[in-house]
Amino acid sequence: QVHLVESGGGLVQAGGSLRVSCVASGRTISRSSMGWFRQAPGKARELVAVISGGGATTYTAQSVKGRFTISRDNAKNTVSLQMNSLEHEDTAIYYCGDEPMVVEGLPKADYWGQGTQVTVSS
Repeated sequence: QVHLVESGGGLVQAGGSLRVSCVASGRTISRSSMGWFRQAPGKARELVAVISGGGATTYTAQSVKGRFTISRDNAKNTVSLQMNSLEHEDTAIYYCGDEPMVVEGLPKADYWGQGTQVTVSS
């Protein structure tokens, strides 16, 4: 079992940057793909980015491509999401997930963190 804790959310003006991080405990995540999801008020949770266990392969959703970058530090059991050029539409609770996937349109993960709020003022 793995316990995930996100941090780094906050309030930022449009055009600004934030970095959210997720620290895992309980076991190493070095062999697990990890992902970031987000859920805006009144909307479904959506997959934002995924990174493979070794970090060589990443996926970024079209809506954030070129602005968000996922990375990981397996020595620290941590995965991060650097968010640049933030837009009001990026306002959401951001969750990290272990072994992320989308099944029949629904986001899935073996384990979820509690989320961190990101608010972008326009």
